[in-house]
Amino acid sequence: MSEGTKKNPPFRYDIVGSFLRPAALKEKRAAAARGEITRAALREAEDAAIRDLVAKEKAAGLHAVTDGELRRRYWHLDFLAALTGVREIGAAHWSVAFKGAQPKAATLEIEDKIDFPADHPFLADFRFLKEAAGETLAKFTIPSPSMLHLICCVRAEHYTPIARYEDEDALFGDIAAAYKKAVQAFYDAGCRYLQLDDTSWGEFCDKEKRAAYAARGFDLDAIARRYVAVINEIVDASPADLTITMHICRGNFRSTWFSSGGYEPVAETLFGGCHVDGFFLEYDSERAGGFEPLRHIQDQQVVLGLVTSKSPELEREEGVIARIREAAKYVSLERLALSPQCGFSSTEEGNLLTEADEWKKLALVRRIAERVWQDA
Repeated sequence: MSEGTKKNPPFRYDIVGSFLRPAALKEKRAAAARGEITRAALREAEDAAIRDLVAKEKAAGLHAVTDGELRRRYWHLDFLAALTGVREIGAAHWSVAFKGAQPKAATLEIEDKIDFPADHPFLADFRFLKEAAGETLAKFTIPSPSMLHLICCVRAEHYTPIARYEDEDALFGDIAAAYKKAVQAFYDAGCRYLQLDDTSWGEFCDKEKRAAYAARGFDLDAIARRYVAVINEIVDASPADLTITMHICRGNFRSTWFSSGGYEPVAETLFGGCHVDGFFLEYDSERAGGFEPLRHIQDQQVVLGLVTSKSPELEREEGVIARIREAAKYVSLERLALSPQCGFSSTEEGNLLTEADEWKKLALVRRIAERVWQDA
């Protein structure tokens, strides 16, 4: 990192989190599923793949590295299902419909008091990443607390609360308490850069989904305010030297998506009221709308996801730079940064490009950032 480089995350060129799973690791995972190798043997393979990935991230010049989510099946369910009081269940179909291929159907159910267990498996996953990262900052991603309520209580067509959560205040209170414990546990393990991944806001921006939820009796504006209140309770209780960002996505499975619409319906509530340190915002297609909603941004950093992770074609540098300049009409250039619009593999299946393609994408992001910002 050069002397003039921005020293605090998010960085001028940054990443969302997930990377394509190497073919050899996919083979090991399939072998473990068939009972041909032990869980310990699979973890050894994951360890080796993560060490290799971290080395490549460092070589690419990234100022913060992730484990690529290589141990996960899904970007969200693995973490949420390991919370106390939550379990993963099979589903006849996915809770949202992607525009094309569909992930293996699964969902979540709240069966008891929600809590964050001291032995949550993601803590060990982070400790390994931090060791592999060495002196480089280790960035870790977990699903936003909004996702637990969205999946179990909003998307679910036949949600019936357990007795404890017939009062929804108790539900949101326990979610907040569990996440405050989680944030502190990751901090105690050495985490200083934590990201909350969240597709709820993408859904809340979608006119068709808003109409469908309204027809079922949901007031999405009220839910949005409640989600921000919960996130703020968690962020405000976190250590001062922990950076917490939020990534907002409209779906990212096998290069497809499930939501569409600009940020305007949520901008004032989310951008104007959420206390996270930065937003990673999807802006790689017309489905994300224009930059005008960024006028509601307060003092957060904004990482523009102008380079798509859904296809191998490289964006024109001049075109991306022009869009950065356009966004700077609403948020000062000093508080802007650049990244791919999402990870490359939000589920273990991965998007429709190669590992070579994803590194070309990151090299493009770096080149553009170095042209736009002197401190990149």
